[in-house]
Amino acid sequence: MNLQEHNKPSGSEQRPVDGAPLDDTPDEDWGPLSTLPGNPMMWLLIWSELLVFGALFIGFAVARALEPDVFTASQDSLNRLAGAINTMVLITSGFFAALAVNAQTNGKIGQMRGWIAGAIALGLVFLGIKWIEYSEKAAHGIGIETNNFYTLYYLTTGFHAMHVVFGIAILLIVGWKNSDDNLETGTAFWHMVDLVWVILFPLIYLMR
Repeated sequence: MNLQEHNKPSGSEQRPVDGAPLDDTPDEDWGPLSTLPGNPMMWLLIWSELLVFGALFIGFAVARALEPDVFTASQDSLNRLAGAINTMVLITSGFFAALAVNAQTNGKIGQMRGWIAGAIALGLVFLGIKWIEYSEKAAHGIGIETNNFYTLYYLTTGFHAMHVVFGIAILLIVGWKNSDDNLETGTAFWHMVDLVWVILFPLIYLMR
């Protein structure tokens, strides 16, 4: 045995470069979810939420096929400009969240928190514009019981708005508790919120 092998620490005495003890406990096997960034539990939540939104989208498409005239007339009363602005707002917010992960990876915690703050601010802008849309409809006497289009409109957009609120809360937490795993988990949920709106906007506001 040479001197280098004799001096090599073994077992629990091994330490990485930063001096922290190594964790020899094997990671829990989550199958394919184990290869995804962040906590696998969050990915289970994301997939379940996508299934719920998918069911709402299918329900909307079926209802449109049954009442095309009602849906077309109601769709024409929507504020497409507000919807388009909100689409750009959420896409930009998702980009900020991605930049936050990049900053965290490079050890730039201040920049990470700045990008997270920007993503949160744009999420609040989205909610503000959505509130204006709802207020405009209420001023014209339009509500969830007006017709089947507006029932589904309020259900889908309202459910999505709840996810925006939840996503903002998650971003606040991961911006404060800024581990790599926490940040990747939180931003994964935020990207899901973005993706749902990117599908929701053309489906409800544009498609004929």
